[in-house]
Amino acid sequence: QLRLVQSGGGLMHPGESLRLSCVAPEIDFSIYTTGWYRQVPGNERELVAQLTGAGKTLYGDSVKGRFTISADNAKHTMYLEMNDLKAEDTAVYYCHARGSWGQGTLVTVSS
Repeated sequence: QLRLVQSGGGLMHPGESLRLSCVAPEIDFSIYTTGWYRQVPGNERELVAQLTGAGKTLYGDSVKGRFTISADNAKHTMYLEMNDLKAEDTAVYYCHARGSWGQGTLVTVSS
């Protein structure tokens, strides 16, 4: 199990922006595919965004154009920039790399 430590999250209003971070000291982002997932109680964990080692990105349909995944190898950190948040973005968000998961962070979007 690799160490992935998340930060960020909290209570947001619709339309606001938020950035999640995931520190992963053992991950070389230029080699491995990493991703962000989210889960609502009672539902399966779903892919939000994915970043390959070559820099290619993939986004879930519901977040395209609003969320951006990125990584900084020098800081051993991956990010999820979330803009124009909506109530339906409310979930626990997890970072993922090489079979390991972050601890999860709750994002609640409510007016």
